[in-house]
Amino acid sequence: MKIEIWSDVMCPFCYIGKKNFEQALENLPFKDEVKVEWKSFQLDPTLEHSETKTTAEYFREKKGFPEEQAKQMTNQVIQMGKASGIDFNFEKALITNTFTAHKLLHLAKKYNKSSEMEEELFKAHFLDGKNVGDIDTLVSLAVSLGLDAEEAKKILQSEEFDYEINQDILEARNNGISGVPFFILNGKYGVSGAQPAEVLKNALTQTYEETVVPFKDNSENNLSCDSDGCSI
Repeated sequence: MKIEIWSDVMCPFCYIGKKNFEQALENLPFKDEVKVEWKSFQLDPTLEHSETKTTAEYFREKKGFPEEQAKQMTNQVIQMGKASGIDFNFEKALITNTFTAHKLLHLAKKYNKSSEMEEELFKAHFLDGKNVGDIDTLVSLAVSLGLDAEEAKKILQSEEFDYEINQDILEARNNGISGVPFFILNGKYGVSGAQPAEVLKNALTQTYEETVVPFKDNSENNLSCDSDGCSI
């Protein structure tokens, strides 16, 4: 069974969704039959590649949110993250263009390490305050997973995987995906947002058993991010 997941590195709900998905999958008897494919998505492709902003700066300059409102929003996400085992540190997180980071994800996919690389990028961005648009930082993450430093640096400085990234984004648009995380289960059913592990477990089980009733999104709990921001 194939699961496609659209995600962006700077999306906190994508990290929560990843953790919840892994928890759901771990408890399923058919987990070894599930193939996961991570797909690229950019929440803000307009950011300059050399540009970094703090979370507060980004909310103020790009979204027009005052600092107090931004802090209130991130505090809510911090509490949600703790429930999924994530200690978000938005004071350290640096907002930047994630296109180059997606190149690294596609390189990791080549070596069947895309899920591990997703985790490393999320940790680097949300926990360690690293610039995930910086090539040296990305090369160090590649090396930490056993990838070759020279190959990683060469690819990150080239146009390799640009087509694949843009195809992922186009595919998302063609599927009506405007926010992430978004899961497509076996090419049939869609699950939007950072759903609880139990919801994902039920959706995965239903898809695996090929029931005739399509899974419906739990729209009342659609925790996701789009180009306008993250829903709370």
